Amino acid sequence: MPSAIGFPGLILILIIALVIFGPKKLPEIGKAAGQTLREFKKSTRDLTDEDKVKEDK
Repeated sequence: MPSAIGFPGLILILIIALVIFGPKKLPEIGKAAGQTLREFKKSTRDLTDEDKVKEDK
């Protein structure tokens, strides 16, 4: 439900994250979150592909 947050909410979250983690740590956290999301999407895609192969047999 990210669409329910809205633009002002995203800005508020960014400001809070900046205050908590600081400007030097924020890019590292973003990179780690991106890698985690990419890995999750790949795993999900692999699982759905396996299900399609099993259904075809």
